Amino acid sequence: MVRSISYSRYIIHYGEMAQVGYDAFNWDRKSLYAGDCYYSKSQIFARTGYLKANPFRYNVTKYIYATASLNLPICFIVKSLSKEASRVQTNWIGYVAVATDEGKALLGRRDIVVAWRGTLQPYEWANDFDFPLESGVKVFPVFDSKIVPRIGSGWLDVYTSSDAKSPYDTTSAREQVQGELKRLLDVYKNEEVSITFTGHSLGGVMSTLAAADLVNGKKNTISAGLERKQVPITVFAFGCPRIGDQDFVKIVDSLKQLNILRIVNVPDVAPHYPLLLYAEVGQELQINTLNSTYLKRSLNFRNYHNLEIYLHGMAGMQDKAGLFKLVIGRDISLVNKGLDALKDEFLVPSTWRCLANKGMVQKDDGTWQLDVHRKDHDDD
Repeated sequence: MVRSISYSRYIIHYGEMAQVGYDAFNWDRKSLYAGDCYYSKSQIFARTGYLKANPFRYNVTKYIYATASLNLPICFIVKSLSKEASRVQTNWIGYVAVATDEGKALLGRRDIVVAWRGTLQPYEWANDFDFPLESGVKVFPVFDSKIVPRIGSGWLDVYTSSDAKSPYDTTSAREQVQGELKRLLDVYKNEEVSITFTGHSLGGVMSTLAAADLVNGKKNTISAGLERKQVPITVFAFGCPRIGDQDFVKIVDSLKQLNILRIVNVPDVAPHYPLLLYAEVGQELQINTLNSTYLKRSLNFRNYHNLEIYLHGMAGMQDKAGLFKLVIGRDISLVNKGLDALKDEFLVPSTWRCLANKGMVQKDDGTWQLDVHRKDHDDD
């Protein structure tokens, strides 16, 4: 697939909205609030650095939480080591945002974004997690007995599970997203609207499932007076593993209002897992960060799956001589946000992004305590 500079910039925009999910998530299992978001809805874009030099403006309208009934690896559901933790099986997994009037003017429409957080350790689940296929008919009802979609049980579990005891996900991630989209489509029913799903790794899986589910159930419909129109839905799935079997792919391919773009970094193995009985869905756009003259060569495959690495690859193209050239002015320092991947000659510290004092806060008596969390009065 040939991509222009403007289209690359467009894809990066949505990739950065998915990156917010990583930057705002509490991965520290020593924290009482492990698995939650550090910031409130009104602060998340500013606190993660998304707003600076970014003309696209959105307001976050809802946070998405997920749980799982299966005993999933820590890379799926991060659990606090504290016995006092209240969200043992619940994780913040993304958000819904809508373009402001300023953002709408730039985009030409009222864009609604559903951004899903991914996982940091794809090779942990590739080795340790069993990916049995199971019937997906509870999400995609069967209308043709010859086509019975099967989807990875872990993917379905994260998407459809709920926890009646949790204040965060008494309904499933699926229901949370569909409920908020229904509300927003009603609010903006007299405007030109689009829905964009974006996510990396596990987030790419959730984006694809949620978008296909929405279109398959005809829940992307706006009714304004006597007029009914279908809202176009786009998915940008970065480093997305395989989701289901060939019948699942057939169902997704039949959905005319849905466009799925899978961005795949050539040296990243995650998009090729699970290996057996699974098939790829959507259109593929390949990048190859092995060509980048900014990056170290590494045997650590995580360096090729990281979302910031993907966005670096999207910002560059090969010139006529076959050399990698940054054609979009994206800061190369972002590569080392959570990695040691940038060549030392660029003088950027490795893994430089962290909370002040790693979240330790000094109390009035002079002692220190791990205590970083949005307060109860924040707009949750």
